[in-house]
Amino acid sequence: MKNWKTVAVPPDTPLETAIGALDKGGLGIVLVTDADDVLRGTVTDGDVRRALLRHKNMDTPVSEIMCATPQVADLNWSREKLLAAMESTRLLQLPVVDAGRRVVGIETLHDMLGRRRLDNPVFLMAGGFGKRLYPLTQDCPKPMLKVGDKPILELILQGFADAGFHRFYISTHYLPEVIRDHFGDGSRWNVSIQYVHEEEPLGTGGALGLLPHDEIDLPIFLMNGDLLTRVDYRSLLDFHERHEGSATLCVREYENQIPYGVIQSDGHRITQIIEKPVQRCFISAGIYMLSPELVRRVAPGERIDMPTLLEREIGAGRDVNMFPVHEYWLDIGRMDDFQRAQQEVLNP
Repeated sequence: MKNWKTVAVPPDTPLETAIGALDKGGLGIVLVTDADDVLRGTVTDGDVRRALLRHKNMDTPVSEIMCATPQVADLNWSREKLLAAMESTRLLQLPVVDAGRRVVGIETLHDMLGRRRLDNPVFLMAGGFGKRLYPLTQDCPKPMLKVGDKPILELILQGFADAGFHRFYISTHYLPEVIRDHFGDGSRWNVSIQYVHEEEPLGTGGALGLLPHDEIDLPIFLMNGDLLTRVDYRSLLDFHERHEGSATLCVREYENQIPYGVIQSDGHRITQIIEKPVQRCFISAGIYMLSPELVRRVAPGERIDMPTLLEREIGAGRDVNMFPVHEYWLDIGRMDDFQRAQQEVLNP
């Protein structure tokens, strides 16, 4: 049974602090307790993502976004009863409480069953030129630039491998031999790697047409090879499967403050003056989950970018869902991003 104290917060805790506890705790849950350790609610990955979808401010008290009636386990439950409860509710964690509803621990499905390997393929896009990082990319593909002592692409692959995924495809174009020589068949990481090569750039979605479609029998991850993130890939997979969409797009909330007073009016009459308002929107995080059927709809040699491909799916009446990312995320597109990554890998 896990020590729960590291993921316990009081009800007035700001959302930003709760997200930090969720990420650092590594249990996929935060317990909201009072001064007597009585459970008042829980906050899971899904609760946080729903709050982000509603554009909740980071100073929102966690009591406003928590589940106030969470499923709990009794201190005396057997292992079989715990597993049955998790199975019936599709929960990955259960707070364990005594008769007074005071928390005594947390049981996780991972600990009870052990981390199993998952067969979903992972497709990493590593063919770009990285022109904005020149001259660093003169003799090195951008995904192979080192952050700390490892290439960006290796950090990505290791993150998926640590989560239990082992079937990898890597798309190459610029200096493909550098990538192939480093990763080989993947055996160093206890995974398998196959390569698809774009003779000419096909766009961010076109490389899907080069995959062996008969081997893509499960939802597939697609991820740009220049990202650093600690997103929970298993939660993303679970979300995609529960919502049964053609695709799931990871998104980040982006804030833009207008540096002027914004005027609202009714004709020539001013109704309101808003000083330096903040606009919020969602941007693509460069991480996708795609159904096998979508992958097969991309023909070999077709040139298409992911936004166009997803718009095509939406236009055909297929569901494309979004999955807000609250975990660490950095797109290494410019030199200052690369320098920032070097600092953050040393001080995670």
